[in-house]
Amino acid sequence: MSAAAIAAALAARQTFILTSHARPDGDAVGSQIALALALETVGKSVRLIDRDPVPEPYRVFPRTDAIEVADRITGRADAIVLLECSDPSRPELAGLEGQFLINIDHHAGNTLYGAVNWFDGSAAACGEMVADVVDALGVTWTPEIAAHLYLAIATDTGGFRYGPLSARTFEICRRIVAAGVDPAALSRQIFDSYTVGRLKLMGRLLASMELHADGRIAVLYLDERVLAECGATLDESEGLVNMPLSARDVLAVALFKRQDGRYRVSLRSKGIVDVSAVATQWQGGGHKNASGLEVTGEYDAAKTAVVQAIAAQITRNHEGQEGPTVAGAR
Repeated sequence: MSAAAIAAALAARQTFILTSHARPDGDAVGSQIALALALETVGKSVRLIDRDPVPEPYRVFPRTDAIEVADRITGRADAIVLLECSDPSRPELAGLEGQFLINIDHHAGNTLYGAVNWFDGSAAACGEMVADVVDALGVTWTPEIAAHLYLAIATDTGGFRYGPLSARTFEICRRIVAAGVDPAALSRQIFDSYTVGRLKLMGRLLASMELHADGRIAVLYLDERVLAECGATLDESEGLVNMPLSARDVLAVALFKRQDGRYRVSLRSKGIVDVSAVATQWQGGGHKNASGLEVTGEYDAAKTAVVQAIAAQITRNHEGQEGPTVAGAR
């Protein structure tokens, strides 16, 4: 499948609902709105429905207020487009059954559940795929479309620190700037517009950080009590899992978030360490350097199991090497 095939499926229909995974990140938000703006440009009718609200720092971006927050799809549409969802449970929305689904995703393990599917594991962000669809629809990039493409790519690559980054990524960014976007200003909004509560949460997580496997694995933990004591919200924990990777010796990070009696575990790594191989052991998924999973049960046992799986992956990936690999080096 290709962007052209997706564009043909979209052109053949008139009404759409766009959604993405629960607890949307920048790629989810940016991809949805960029595609919605393009569809509206060619005369289509579009609704956006997500299970959870847009994270606060992204709410200044155009049209984020158009995203409806609900736990089910209401009404009918000619097609529902799922962006960034490896399977139809990821949006955590009722009402998807029996609908015509269009699946656009770049996460390993996508189950190709749609009536129309486009999976591209080489894309650094779903926003890269949406950029291709916008082109295939024949829509000129407006500053608003370009801003959302930048939000998608900048956040899903951690500020261009992990990939898969490619020449395609930076060609899209060149076109984003040519469309009238100021990347420095948008980066400040994306990465430097949080509250004091988030700053306190950063300090709290780092102060309680555990190191395992000779300092190569960092473990962070938060729950509702930690958030309340810092005056932060769960939204404001977005991206904090990356902090320990700034240490030279830390190769991987696991952030445990306790929610509703279970743990959502965000995994991050650098270099050749493949945390997606760890996530799949718990039916999770994601990218080589950014994945996630869920575990239940007692925290210490869950932490031990996840850390052991990461350690085994580090050993496997780094066998015969002295340290982290620089991309492109041999």
